[in-house]
Amino acid sequence: MAHSGRRIFISAIAALLAIPASAAEIQHRTEYRVALAGLPIARAAFLTQIEDDHSYKIAGDINSAGLADLVTTISAKTSVTGVVRNDKLQALKYSLYYKSGKKARVYEVSYRNGDIISATTTPPPKRPKNWIDVTPRDMLSVLDPISGLVFTGDTNVCSQTLPIFDGETRMDLVLSPKGDEDFSTDGFKGKAVVCGVRFVPRSGYKKGRKDIDYLSKSNRMEIWFAKSDAANVYAPVYVRIPTEYGMVTITAVKYGSVG
Repeated sequence: MAHSGRRIFISAIAALLAIPASAAEIQHRTEYRVALAGLPIARAAFLTQIEDDHSYKIAGDINSAGLADLVTTISAKTSVTGVVRNDKLQALKYSLYYKSGKKARVYEVSYRNGDIISATTTPPPKRPKNWIDVTPRDMLSVLDPISGLVFTGDTNVCSQTLPIFDGETRMDLVLSPKGDEDFSTDGFKGKAVVCGVRFVPRSGYKKGRKDIDYLSKSNRMEIWFAKSDAANVYAPVYVRIPTEYGMVTITAVKYGSVG
């Protein structure tokens, strides 16, 4: 699977984690299973901390597992810090450390009032001639790929477009309603709101890349949102991402308060 495709999957896994609670100094631990065509390929664990000064931090570890380890070992560490403002999580800093085999890369993004003020990649990558650069306009009113997928309980979740920047690629996720489905895991049992997702790449990718083109032409991508009554928020609990190799699914298998 191509590098940019793996990074999109990591961002999707990270987005599943943020289920904040309303009380001060709350910690939530979440665990996820990632599968390709039903076969396990990765596991993930995250910790969400919300302090009484309305600051938050979300940190996670993602590691390849099962058949994926036979091809190459993939690991990632991701984190986002920010503030809770007007009942929304607003990022200040986002980072992703990504390692595939012996190659590693670090993405770091800083925000101010929803706009990106800096974005760095270490080591700096070599861009091909058909690379579509991220423009200054693309940096305005942008969400991080983690807390950008958590909404207050009165939000019409599946009727919106989400402008996401994951450290390299600027994309829009266009959500549309597809009804409700039953969902249960350790920590939740009830109805999940199902959103169809149209993936629209804007910039920060190689034109003509197969995995990007495949995903942008597909109408089978979905995100399921479950409502946490204690926090009065919607957060993702299940994601379907179509690929040329089969359907990737990301499932929340456990989440709950720590301590």
